[in-house]
Amino acid sequence: MIDTILFDLDNTLLDFSKAERIALCHTLQQLNIPPHEKTLIRYSQLNQQQWELLEQGKITREQVKVRRYQQLFAELGVERSAEQAARIYEKQLGIGHYFIEGAEALLEQLCGCYRLYALTNGTASVQRSRSASAGLDRFFKEIFISEEVGVPKPQKAYFDYCFARIPGFRRETAILVGDSLTSDILGGRNAGVRTVWFNPAQAPGREDIQADAQIARLEELPLLLARWNGAV
Repeated sequence: MIDTILFDLDNTLLDFSKAERIALCHTLQQLNIPPHEKTLIRYSQLNQQQWELLEQGKITREQVKVRRYQQLFAELGVERSAEQAARIYEKQLGIGHYFIEGAEALLEQLCGCYRLYALTNGTASVQRSRSASAGLDRFFKEIFISEEVGVPKPQKAYFDYCFARIPGFRRETAILVGDSLTSDILGGRNAGVRTVWFNPAQAPGREDIQADAQIARLEELPLLLARWNGAV
């Protein structure tokens, strides 16, 4: 019987892509760099590469913040301070929030029936600010942020830290819901909990990282839970 749901935040419940785009446009404009579409797309690609290196333990969080801008500015052929860009970006990213469609209604539906916890790889100052803006404390018993934990998803140490701080936690009665195969699904599987891949874009999967279930819309989750709990 599932009684605990572990949710990723960015691009699972909160629309990080939209928030990132707005913050990045503001950052580039502050540095007198036109926020052309191809520039925004390239930043997103570079950012993803850096986060994957962090997940693999190859670079630090502080390096992620700076390296993505160093590489972007080098490709654009402009001389700007990557450190300054990182400061402007983080300040903007922490302003406001945007829910994924159906996320708030889902949390309202589930919070009275399940224990909900958030597990995120985001920067502490940004995630605390966005979580407060979204009022997530009314849904979650705790929000675990990798910068505060000291290691990121998918490392097993991250999950061990979280599980040790969830009262009466049992792996067999918990599931993890997230949009990232390399962070959420791989991490959840390595930690011994069932996983649900939130895949709204219907992106192709990976043979080496298999989720226990896949959903394209958040409103599919309650029925999946009911099936796993034998209610339907």
